[in-house]
Amino acid sequence: MSNPFLKQVFNKDKTFRPKRKFEPGTQRFELHKKAQASLNAGLDLKLAVQLPSDEELNDWVAVHVVDFFNRINLIYGTISDNCTEQSCPIMSGGPKYEYRWQDEQKYRKPTALSAPKYMNLLMDWIEVQINNEDIFPTNVGTPFPKNFLQVVKKILSRLFRVFVHVYIHHFDRITQMGSEAHVNTCYKHFYYFVKEFNLIDTKELEPLKEMTSRMCH
Repeated sequence: MSNPFLKQVFNKDKTFRPKRKFEPGTQRFELHKKAQASLNAGLDLKLAVQLPSDEELNDWVAVHVVDFFNRINLIYGTISDNCTEQSCPIMSGGPKYEYRWQDEQKYRKPTALSAPKYMNLLMDWIEVQINNEDIFPTNVGTPFPKNFLQVVKKILSRLFRVFVHVYIHHFDRITQMGSEAHVNTCYKHFYYFVKEFNLIDTKELEPLKEMTSRMCH
């Protein structure tokens, strides 16, 4: 592993969570390979996200959500030493955007939290859902819940906030580590995907609007 970025990532036990994997031989695994292959072929990302003609939308979306979760986790893991209660007492994306945490358990009202606390709750909250067979079924033929895309929209809008925080508050660290190109590619892939299937409200995308228009023509 000669890439210092990856070395750094794999040495981080703290925020590097076990990846959700697709079992070989399952339909999801094949789909995951298909999605990866189109990326590795250096295809235009805008084309790579399009639904293959012989695939179901929910299957395609499920595979990508898990993949984005794994990758965004890694990105946050690399800067987490610089994202502390002291440096980031509020989960935000610049002075205009503050993100408050709300869930069905402890935080029933939107609550201001530090960025690291918010990130931990967010990653746990997503992990529980993608490992729940009732929401993300792994077996072929098991139907997705009727509200699947609603669930996914919420997951993806919250994952987008990780990009917002990383780009606005920690981009110098990303550049220092030489992983700017990697993070930008991951962001572009994510952005084209949510736009293709209309999975995030335009107002949620506001904080990175200028950067996005430069990066994703």
